[in-house]
Amino acid sequence: MISKAGIGRLAIVLSGTVLFAVLGVGLFVVYPETVAELLGVVLALAALLVGVKIAGSIAGSLFPGYDVAEVAVEGPITRDGGGGALPSSPRATPADDIVEQIDRANDDDNVQALLMKLNTPGGEVVPSDDIRLAAERFEGPTIAYTTDVCASGGYWIASGCDELWAREGSIVGSIGVIGSRVNASELAEKVGLSYERLAAGEYKDAGTPLKELEEDEREYLQGVIDDYYETFVERVSDGRDLEPEFVRDTEARIYLGESAHELELVDELGTRRDVEEVLAERLETEEVTVEEFEPERPLVARMGAGARSVAYAFGAGIAGLAGPREFRLRS
Repeated sequence: MISKAGIGRLAIVLSGTVLFAVLGVGLFVVYPETVAELLGVVLALAALLVGVKIAGSIAGSLFPGYDVAEVAVEGPITRDGGGGALPSSPRATPADDIVEQIDRANDDDNVQALLMKLNTPGGEVVPSDDIRLAAERFEGPTIAYTTDVCASGGYWIASGCDELWAREGSIVGSIGVIGSRVNASELAEKVGLSYERLAAGEYKDAGTPLKELEEDEREYLQGVIDDYYETFVERVSDGRDLEPEFVRDTEARIYLGESAHELELVDELGTRRDVEEVLAERLETEEVTVEEFEPERPLVARMGAGARSVAYAFGAGIAGLAGPREFRLRS
């Protein structure tokens, strides 16, 4: 079924095409008696093409093809979609691209609301917060929804949206921060490797895998994790209007959507269709049209990124397991 906006756009494009076609024929074919017929036909066709383009632009501005932007965060959240000693999942989310998409939607006059599709187990702390801040900047209703997983960094992002929707079986929560390191000191000793410290600053090499972690270093790194955790609790408490002590009491548990809804970690349970119906009511329209916003990357840049991923994966396959892994922090 064609919407009213679609009928309006079609009518404007057809009217504009006919109008410019008549003008082109009249100006370049019929009227000038001395102009070569071939040149007249060419000019008439050019006028027709210009008319179609102008009419299309007018139709797009008067009857936009969409009024809601959808931005998807799927897979682990990283700064650039890569990272780690081993190749990341091809579905990893580059935070900078997501921020660019949200800002572009915010600048688009056709976009009246933002849908954040969150299907992610979490990821790096600061990139997650960058996406949250972008969602907060959006001038209009923002609804986050998940079908599968909205955990950790995903929930961090959801705290910057007006609402969070989930399905009954969605996995939601994991409000916590984890730091990890590989202890390869015993392995290094067995193969004849030793660690020689050359550093300025007592804790500069805290977490280095080729040496045992000292107790004061462990306390130092745990303090960093605790600080990030308190920030996470603060973001969720403010964004979701929950008591900080309640957020801490979840102890980074995950919940199914139905339980999360009962605990008010989720605002509503429903499908994507339900979300669109609610948005239509709030925007006071019969139905909404959703446009998926994707990164604006030149073809050469996309090809370069793909080549780097392949090269990195090859290198990691050879040396990734044996290479040193520094202390890593993620939500």
